[in-house]
Amino acid sequence: MQDQQQYGKTGISIELAKKIDGEIISADSMQIYKELNIGSAKPTKEEMAGVPHHMMDFVEPDRRYSVAEYKKQAIEKIKDVISRNKMPIVVGGTRTLY
Repeated sequence: MQDQQQYGKTGISIELAKKIDGEIISADSMQIYKELNIGSAKPTKEEMAGVPHHMMDFVEPDRRYSVAEYKKQAIEKIKDVISRNKMPIVVGGTRTLY
């Protein structure tokens, strides 16, 4: 992987997951939404490189979804990953600074 993505959060987290037998838990506020692919920087199946990704593409765009709901579901997913002897890697954030 020699493109710019290699040095971004996605590329680094995927490489880390491969090395430590991990799975990605997305903490990106836009990647939770189904069909919202443009502008959300969701990794493609090819970019995921076989590494499981969670907390992506599960909320309808017209549905209200709170941080409290995200927290509850993310904790459940993290526990699930750990229960399968995998390492959860929480990845997300924004490049926008205010």
